[in-house]
Amino acid sequence: MGPTRITDPAAFGRVALLMGGTSAEREVSLDSGRNVLEALRSRGVDAVAIDGIPALLDAIRANSVDRVFNILHGNKGGGEDGVLQGLCEALGVPYTGSRVLGSALSMDKIRTKQVWLSMGLPTPRYVRLAKGDDVHAAARELGLPVIVKPSSEGSSVGVSRVFNDADLEAAVELAARYPGELLMEQLVVGDELTVAVLGSDGAHQALPSIRIVPKGEWYDYNAKYIAEDTQYLCPGLEGEAEDEIRRIALAAFEAAGCYGWGRVDVMRDRTSGRFFLLEVNTAPGMTSHSLVPKAARQVGIPFEELCWRVLESSLASQGGAVA
Repeated sequence: MGPTRITDPAAFGRVALLMGGTSAEREVSLDSGRNVLEALRSRGVDAVAIDGIPALLDAIRANSVDRVFNILHGNKGGGEDGVLQGLCEALGVPYTGSRVLGSALSMDKIRTKQVWLSMGLPTPRYVRLAKGDDVHAAARELGLPVIVKPSSEGSSVGVSRVFNDADLEAAVELAARYPGELLMEQLVVGDELTVAVLGSDGAHQALPSIRIVPKGEWYDYNAKYIAEDTQYLCPGLEGEAEDEIRRIALAAFEAAGCYGWGRVDVMRDRTSGRFFLLEVNTAPGMTSHSLVPKAARQVGIPFEELCWRVLESSLASQGGAVA
């Protein structure tokens, strides 16, 4: 990665570290926020923690913040669905990460898939589930096993793997507890990988992939944020396979209109070796278990430097280039 653009922390002014919020991912966001706040302050940045969008609006009205480091996760009170981004744009407040379009599109897994498919990018076959749809017919169309999940949640919230027809109703009931549409997706059996993307001035780079090896059957909420026995292999692949996953991840990130930093989740089919794109996270976790910091360390970027570089992406809303 190229050198950072800012060397004086005072150039950022007062930074609102936006965390918490009211989405289903609140606790993860609070954990991420505490880590980022400590990292920024250790580099001399005047950063203050703010919990949720209403509190941020109060701070902006009081002229007490100059820019926003967004570490809210999720939607409906989280900061990844374009609402926060639109607010900051309207009020002229610089902020980190993807802009309105990239944030809103990436939060909607169904429409992200539609964009990827239109560009020839690989993603698992899926069925969009509306209220009252025949879930058993949908499963027959795709073929079991399948994944059932909310279209607009993250952190494995509301997600079920379904191997038997008898379990479909319970999976749909769980996913339907969250707002938005439901998605049924063909289950790809194989390796779960993720690729972090980092950049500035509209030039993005895919960092080394991470292959995730959970102790249990799959990488669920517990494996992501609680368990200490999940293995993370970085780089996750070698040679041409590693080059290919980074290429696909970067293409997926930019196709969704994303900017600044993020993480693209990918499955690799165990039989064919083919890659399948799952989703883009535009404000990834920054907890002790999180994956973007692990990939950054692999290329010599420590956590404090990573947070600084993400903060620099807020410069784009002050006239910098946007992808």
